[in-house]
Amino acid sequence: MRTELRVAAYAVCVRDGRTGGEILLARWVARDGVKRWTLPGGGMDHGEDPVDTVVREVAEETGYAAEPVALLGIDSIRRNWLRRLGGPGDWQGLRIVYEARITGGELRYETDGSTDLAAWHPLDAVPGLDRVELVDIGLQLWRDRPPLGRSSLSDPANG
Repeated sequence: MRTELRVAAYAVCVRDGRTGGEILLARWVARDGVKRWTLPGGGMDHGEDPVDTVVREVAEETGYAAEPVALLGIDSIRRNWLRRLGGPGDWQGLRIVYEARITGGELRYETDGSTDLAAWHPLDAVPGLDRVELVDIGLQLWRDRPPLGRSSLSDPANG
């Protein structure tokens, strides 16, 4: 069985607003064309520091300059799949989640990347969005600040 590990860094960017706050999300486009909202962020390059990764990814996906202000936690997910050419695969994603504040830049959309849109969403509207589970995990980490940096939404079987 082929194994693969992907390490990525993501930002929870919340700003106060008239409606109780807003979160910055990027719309991820899956290979099959399905679009769902996610936290801005993405994969680390070899040798790159995770803080540098999250700053780079927020800029690429949203146009904003971001400053990480706190490490919220680390989420681990695991998926098995059947590879097209060959046998089964075992994929693990290690997602480092930071709280970040926007320090500059202007909202814009990523071109030729894994996302096609970025937007601020009212916090109370998030449950109605078509989103990946990382949005809920990131928000729970942001709200609860668990001492071990692990969301109760994370599946213990995932490691």
